[in-house]
Amino acid sequence: MALLEVQRLSKRFPVGHGLFSRKAYLQAVDRISFHLCENETLGLVGESGCGKSTACRLILRLIEPDEGEILFNGTDLCQVEPERIRLFRRQMQIIFQDPYSSLNPRKRVEEIVGAPLEVHGIARGIEKKSKVADILEKVGLRAEYMSRYPHEFSGGQRQRIGIARALILNPKLILADEPVSALDVSIQAQIINLLDDLREEFRLSYIFVSHDLGVVEHVCDRIAVMYLGRIVEIAPDRELYDNHKHPYTKALISAVPVTDPVIKRDRFLLQGEVPSAISPPSGCHFHPRCPERQEICSKQAPELYEVGPQHWVACHRI
Repeated sequence: MALLEVQRLSKRFPVGHGLFSRKAYLQAVDRISFHLCENETLGLVGESGCGKSTACRLILRLIEPDEGEILFNGTDLCQVEPERIRLFRRQMQIIFQDPYSSLNPRKRVEEIVGAPLEVHGIARGIEKKSKVADILEKVGLRAEYMSRYPHEFSGGQRQRIGIARALILNPKLILADEPVSALDVSIQAQIINLLDDLREEFRLSYIFVSHDLGVVEHVCDRIAVMYLGRIVEIAPDRELYDNHKHPYTKALISAVPVTDPVIKRDRFLLQGEVPSAISPPSGCHFHPRCPERQEICSKQAPELYEVGPQHWVACHRI
């Protein structure tokens, strides 16, 4: 059984409801479905604003979904009462994108990392301090750093503090919301290697959010590609890179820089801008920018269907 199953999850936000403006809605997430197995890393990729971060917050119920199911170990989190959702959050934690704004500048590292232990009634006092010291060493920081404030650390060290905070409750699922995008390239490699090591040590499952397919290639077992709130393709990592089917996936992969000057990659350039999520195109959201569109694309939204082992695509031309 899958650790996590998301089925037709949707969320829209009201916008433009002022005195003289007509009420409208921004469709952030539009009926997405996927699953995650134990000790697996699923990449969630796409352009900025496509709904990746919103999907993570919906899974944690930091935002309430409009419709759909979020099955965690067989329990639908959408049906769990607010007073009981905290019990499930012990098993699901998030690493935020910005290591600067995600840490309280007025609190010491011991308070930041140890706060989940107190919130969930697990440890206080000396026991809490011991657990914080242990987890800091697990993420490559010294125990004596507990007495310092966030401003005394570099960006990479701050992100390690955020990772320690997420791990302190020994969760089963970590949602990593672009955890390396705000870091230098050399530090990115260190954090990615750390997350990979922690996955094996703690038997973790990850949802790894990114807009960088070059990073996701080295981290994930499977990859889901999102466009304007919808998932358009899901496949194992090598299958997606070597045998991608959706035109949008092709465009993303062609944009990944190649380090070998001898290798020449054909560029697949898209025309136009990403449509507004307030008034998305009819049918397939990608059809205004797709060079391979057909007449049906503007009339009917394609459903995900299987084109190979664990390979799903939402496209009329396949």
